[in-house]
Amino acid sequence: MSESRAAYRYALAVVGLAEELNQFDAVGKDFEYLADLVRQSREFVAFLRSPVINKERKNAVFAEILKSKVTDLTFNFVRLLTAKGREMILSEIIVQFSKIRDERLGILRTSLRAAVPLTPEQERQLVDHLERVTKKDVRLQYVQDKGLIGGFLVQYEDTVWDGSVRHQLELLRRRFTESGK
Repeated sequence: MSESRAAYRYALAVVGLAEELNQFDAVGKDFEYLADLVRQSREFVAFLRSPVINKERKNAVFAEILKSKVTDLTFNFVRLLTAKGREMILSEIIVQFSKIRDERLGILRTSLRAAVPLTPEQERQLVDHLERVTKKDVRLQYVQDKGLIGGFLVQYEDTVWDGSVRHQLELLRRRFTESGK
């Protein structure tokens, strides 16, 4: 089984159990904590992936760094991963957990790249439009991209809205070259 499929199945299992035990929000916060650990500590990632460190040592380290910071459900889940030799896919499980959680809560994570900062009014209008189109609660992540001549790019799931000047110029160039044939 590929690591992505395994990560998805583990994430789906922990989401189901968290919902069943009414701990969905708490486990969500635990997974955010774990995601921060993975993002901020290369040593932690190396520790997760190390085949040299045995399961007992990994469980002891997990107990030390997680026991008082996460719910029992999350702690036991991490210990289960260790027992199954799957702790190295924890990062991917975290990603899959976030996707499943967002889907269940009707949240759509969207990225916006723009040449210049949007005004709060423009941002609000964009979010309102995306919410009408997708019928989801949009969470917008904004990145200023000076590589764009002007305009913006919006991306969510497999959809890209390219309103950049570069794209418009490319479309214009294509029209001219096609009409000249």
